Amino acid sequence: MSVEESVDPRARALFKMLVEEYLAGGVPVASKRLAAMPAVMVSAATVRNIMADLEAQGLVQSPHTSAGKIPTNRGLRFFVDTLLSLDPLEARQLEALEAELNPDLSPQELVNSASSLLSRLTRMTCVITLPRRDQIALRQVEFLSLSGDRVLVILVLNDREVENRVIHTGRAYTDVELNQAANFINREFGGQSLMSIRASLLASMQADKDRMDRLMQTALDVASQVFTVAGDEAGEPQVVVAGEQRLLDMSSDTDRVRTLFDAFSRKGTILHLLDRCLESQGIQLFIGEESGYKLLDEMSVVTAPYEVQGRLAGVLGVVGPTRMAYQEVIPVVDMTARMLGEAINRA
Repeated sequence: MSVEESVDPRARALFKMLVEEYLAGGVPVASKRLAAMPAVMVSAATVRNIMADLEAQGLVQSPHTSAGKIPTNRGLRFFVDTLLSLDPLEARQLEALEAELNPDLSPQELVNSASSLLSRLTRMTCVITLPRRDQIALRQVEFLSLSGDRVLVILVLNDREVENRVIHTGRAYTDVELNQAANFINREFGGQSLMSIRASLLASMQADKDRMDRLMQTALDVASQVFTVAGDEAGEPQVVVAGEQRLLDMSSDTDRVRTLFDAFSRKGTILHLLDRCLESQGIQLFIGEESGYKLLDEMSVVTAPYEVQGRLAGVLGVVGPTRMAYQEVIPVVDMTARMLGEAINRA
């Protein structure tokens, strides 16, 4: 028999009250306190018996010898899956999201704004992956000759985002050669994703150069320095983190906090977790050890993917204590993901 089937309606109601009291106050909840609530029509002794049954089922525990109980991680999962009522977003929260997620901003700026705002709204640490490079299209490229074999590359991506980089070519090129090469690349590859351009370049680099005309050789030599690097970057999504200092509020264990700071600075664990979320639809919630990472055993992670042009592009989420206001956090994460995708689509 599952937990859902074994907990009767009266025990469910008491358990829901206990969890809500604990999430709001952060202290163990005594049976006497539950029995005193107006909606509870049974004695404190009956409440204690019900709490004992819930403890035997692994849903509550006593953190110390006091009479109070708190939900276990298993209990929190049961609460979220079966008893949680989500709060609608407040008007001020929607207004803040609309103001911060201005489609006039570039995708990078939108992600930065979303991460900072989500951290403020939830008072937790926020992580967002940037749109995947295979969904970033080249709109235009320009080459400007610098000294020697150095060339300034100006990339216009997804209409608004501009990237500048300096490359070193095999030889010096004239302005005419670079202009012709840029026109060729814009004509042949404009509108394609950086990943597909990289694949085409790699295929061309393996072709017989003796059979290419001079223009294509010049374009290939210069472009290979640009898009091969851009393609390599596509293999490792970038992560924006906001509110790292809020980790200090999540644990009194200074060694653990130091380890968390280090993990967020390196971003490896967080990135792997977000990658897993990108493979799933909708809100994902990991409570404690459910994340699979020991570092997050005392944390909860709430994530949601966002879409660009109808395709999954990235994931945003918050990391906080298991004692978080799930009814408030889940809707904020969900709506931020939706509005971020819409803003990038309009950018």
